[in-house]
Amino acid sequence: MFSRIIPFSGPPRTLALAQLTNSIGDGAYYVCSALYFIRIVGLSPTQIGFGLTLGWAVGSVAGVPLGHLADRRGPRGTAVLLAVATGSAVGSFLFVRSFALFVVVACLYASCQCGLSAARQALLAGLVDRARRTEIRSYLQATVNAGLAIGAALGGAALSFDTEEAYLAVLAMDAVSFLLSALVLLRLPAMPPSPAAAPGRPALEVLRDRPYALVSFLNMITLLNMPLLSLVIPLWIVQRTEAPTWTVSALLVLNTLSVVFFQVRVARRVRDLTTASRSVRQAGVVMLASCAAFALSAAGSSAWVAGVVLLVAACLQVFGEMLQASGAWEIGFDLAPPDRQGQYQGFFGTGASVARMLGPLLLTTLIVTWGTPGWLLLGGLFLGAGFAMGPAVRWAERTRAARSAPLSDGGLSTVPSITNAPKVK
Repeated sequence: MFSRIIPFSGPPRTLALAQLTNSIGDGAYYVCSALYFIRIVGLSPTQIGFGLTLGWAVGSVAGVPLGHLADRRGPRGTAVLLAVATGSAVGSFLFVRSFALFVVVACLYASCQCGLSAARQALLAGLVDRARRTEIRSYLQATVNAGLAIGAALGGAALSFDTEEAYLAVLAMDAVSFLLSALVLLRLPAMPPSPAAAPGRPALEVLRDRPYALVSFLNMITLLNMPLLSLVIPLWIVQRTEAPTWTVSALLVLNTLSVVFFQVRVARRVRDLTTASRSVRQAGVVMLASCAAFALSAAGSSAWVAGVVLLVAACLQVFGEMLQASGAWEIGFDLAPPDRQGQYQGFFGTGASVARMLGPLLLTTLIVTWGTPGWLLLGGLFLGAGFAMGPAVRWAERTRAARSAPLSDGGLSTVPSITNAPKVK
């Protein structure tokens, strides 16, 4: 199993170890944070929801300029700085005892997380050969899931104690995990910063890149599958099906282990933008089938039948998730200018922030309130976004070709050739 989550050697291995380190802390934090804020800090669920929603909204905006900072100052130093800042933000939750301070720290935490993600993607793009980025990114995803699983087990142990000291220990562990991650990132080779924008080329170029914005929007729709397993499906199982409540935990374990063991294998089918678009399109079809199966799980009166249908639906869901992720990684990297990976990855990553921000409200309304029609509508959204991705990618490719053409007045290319990106030795 260890060889499946820690890739090869050199920079990819270092990146994986850095993400494994802090994902263990994050796994424990995700399990315990809500109860900590309610029982220890004294916040209401509504206050927690508002603070986290506002935090991810701010984070989605901050990701682009922080990614641009990684381009201008070098992604390794920026990633180290943001890992330390994220750890400091998590540590600040230890001292939060009011709603106003919680909102401030939540905004700081989400902003640092989004910026750190953009800087790490810029590191990956700069240190790994173009042909292997999606493969290495799939290893990193498997690493993250393995770390989250380990951390969730530790968080579960803290929940069993259900004391203030146990919750504080979990938050402290998460803060330290980001500091350790920063130390691991320091082992990576330094990368030179990107040059300043050429005359006539905006600093935050991604904000004017309409094809990339469309691709990012379609990716955001597909990422609405993120809140499904953690929030919507548990509510659906408890309120609408006859399946036992332990099914919720079983499906979470199934999802985590599937990504750990099979994400790399699924990603190997993606080699270029054409195969990436096909993977996202296939993900739309599979996710539609998954939504239909989840809707069907409420039709029977037998707990055994409901459990089997939910198992099939969850298998389809995680397969669609892996197809979508594999295609999206290739598209997000390949359509970004080599010297602007930080800001472009920051913009592309806003899809995850928006899914975290709006997904719970949207999906609970669609699924828990509307039932079967909501499931089918959600499946239709996945299908439509999947089929629209191909034309959007081709539009973006055409604009890249036009931008890369020599300018008539000076013969200079506005976008450096991606084949000049550094390679792993």
